[in-house]
Formats: sequence, structure tokens, C-alpha cells
Amino acid sequence: QVQLVESGGGSVQPGGSLRLSCQASGGIFSISAMAWYRQAPGKERELVAFVNSGGGTTKYDTSVEGRFTVSRDNAKNTMYLQMNSLKPEDTAVYYCTLPASNSWGQGTQVTVSS
Repeated sequence: QVQLVESGGGSVQPGGSLRLSCQASGGIFSISAMAWYRQAPGKERELVAFVNSGGGTTKYDTSVEGRFTVSRDNAKNTMYLQMNSLKPEDTAVYYCTLPASNSWGQGTQVTVSS
């Protein structure tokens, strides 16, 4: 079972930036697609960004396209989510996942507020 640990969340003002990291343990990270999800209070968990195993293919929810960038460093078993121009509606708990093994991290809170 792959273990995933997110970090980098916090509180920022609108327009600010944060970078989330997802550290994976286990041997299948480099051959697996990865994704970021988020869940706001009272809402369902939603897909934010996807990256394929090699990092060359990415997809985003329309609400974050142009503001968020997903990337990965397979040598470090780590995936990133660079979040720029943050908005209050980006406030949520952000989770990383490795869909092939249905592995999820514990989540990291992102709060955007003035």
C-alpha cells in the first residue's frame, strides 16, 4: 500500500500563492498517474488536477485552469500543486491520491481569506 503525505497548506489572502507537496512511499509512484482533489465544507470532494506518470500530461478543473500547476519529481517520489491567484472559493482540504491503488493522503487545509 502506498502512503501519501501532503504538506504546504495554510492561510493566505486572496491573490496569494501556496505550493502543496505530496510525498509518496512505496515503489509504484513513478509508474502511476496522480491527482489532487479538494473538499470544501458541505460540498463533495472534487478533482482539481491530474498528472500522468511521466509528468507530460496534465489536466485541470476549469475553475483552477491558468492559476494552478501540477507537477511531479519521480526521483523524489513527490507531486506538487502550485496555486497562484488564490480565491476565497479555493478554500478547502486538499488531498493527493494515487488512483491505481486507491491511496489517499490525510489532507492539508488551504484557507483563502482577507
